[in-house]
Amino acid sequence: MIIYNVTSNIDASIHDQWRDWIKEHIAHVLETGHFTEAKLTKVLVEEQEGSVTYSVQYRAKSRLALDKYYKNDADKLRQQAFLAFGDKVLSFRTELEVINEYTVKHN
Repeated sequence: MIIYNVTSNIDASIHDQWRDWIKEHIAHVLETGHFTEAKLTKVLVEEQEGSVTYSVQYRAKSRLALDKYYKNDADKLRQQAFLAFGDKVLSFRTELEVINEYTVKHN
């Protein structure tokens, strides 16, 4: 299983606008059909003054599905973010391979 992780540093001047926008953006990414779920998280680190960092983790259906997303959808969706916020949002992307998942068993 592959997790497609997008980490974004958001300028404080557009933070509220971005928070509203990202919810719709995540829905658009999921509508491509290549992912099964997404999680929006706030990164808990000491930030430079005037910015906040978030991470969105998309669970890809498969490696092939993620490759199809890159080929057919990623550029268009990234361009929408750039048009909306320009350089006030700086993002980087990573791919994570899930090796094992563990849960707590309750007795």
